[in-house]
Amino acid sequence: MQCCPMDNFTADQLIAAHDGDVALLYIYLLRTGSDDPELAARALCRTLGEVSAAYEKLQRMGLLPGGSAAGAGQEASPRRPEPAEELPEYETEDLVRRAKEDTGFAAVVQEAQKVLGHVLSSSDLKRLFGIYDYLALPPEVILMLLNHCVSTSRNRRPSMRYIEKEAYVWANREILSLEQAEEYIRRSRERQEDIGRVKEALNIRGRELTATEGKYIAAWLDMGFGEDCLSIAYDRTVTNTGALKWGYMNKILLSWHEKGIHTPAEVQEKDGRRKSAPPVKAPADKPIDMERLRAIVEKM
Repeated sequence: MQCCPMDNFTADQLIAAHDGDVALLYIYLLRTGSDDPELAARALCRTLGEVSAAYEKLQRMGLLPGGSAAGAGQEASPRRPEPAEELPEYETEDLVRRAKEDTGFAAVVQEAQKVLGHVLSSSDLKRLFGIYDYLALPPEVILMLLNHCVSTSRNRRPSMRYIEKEAYVWANREILSLEQAEEYIRRSRERQEDIGRVKEALNIRGRELTATEGKYIAAWLDMGFGEDCLSIAYDRTVTNTGALKWGYMNKILLSWHEKGIHTPAEVQEKDGRRKSAPPVKAPADKPIDMERLRAIVEKM
C-alpha cells in the first residue's frame, strides 16, 4: 500500500480528521507498506472493523489509492471523493469508546444535545458519529453546522436526519474549516434573503414555498434575475393567464435569459410591450346650417 508522503499538507489533513485510528494506520502503512488489514489490526491492537473503517477514511481523504485496500500502484486522487449516500453502521461499543476517549467527538455530542434539546438516542448518536467519522468534518465545523441547522429549520428543533442531509452538502462542498463554514453560511443567508424578496414580489405570503416553487426561484436567481425583473414577469403572467402559472412565467424568463435580458431597463429596451395605436382624432366641428335647421323645424 503506497501512501502519500508525510508533508505538511498531509499532516494537516490527518490532524483535521481528529481520528487517532486513521493517523495510527497511516503511520503504520507509511512505515511497513503492508496491504494486509489483519496484520495491521494485530499490530495496532485494533479490531478488523476499526482498521477497515480507517482504510476507507484515508481513501476518502485522498491519502490512499481509491478502490480496495490492496490497490497499490494507483495514484491518490487530489480531490476528496464524495461520500456514499448512506452512513456506515457502527457498533455501540465503538461509539461509547470514542465518546470517552475523543474530546472532539464528546464536544460535538454535547452541542448536538443542546441543539436538539434532548439526550441523543442510539440512532441519533450513530448519525452524529457518522458525520464526525465517515464524512470527516472537523469538530469545530460540525459545531457551526449544528447551529446553522437551527437557524434554517424554521423555528423548529432540527432532527438529526435534517442535520445529516446538511452535513452531506458540507462534505461534498469540502467545507473543512471555520472560514469556509462562515462563508457558506453567509451566502446561504443572502440566498434566503433573496428568496424572501422574490416571494414578496410574487405575492406569496403566509406560507412556505413548495419544493417545485423553490426550484423555480433558485433557478431564476442563478440566471441572474432580481426581484424587480421577476416582478415584471409575474405581472405579465397574471395579466395573460389570470394567476401565477409557474411554467408560463418560467418560459418568459428563459426567453429573456437567452436574449441576455436580466434587468427592468433591458426588458423595456428589448422586450417592451407594443406601443398602443394613437387615439383617433375626432373630426373638426362644422358650422351649423341655420337655414336648413329652420326648414326642418317648420316641417315638424
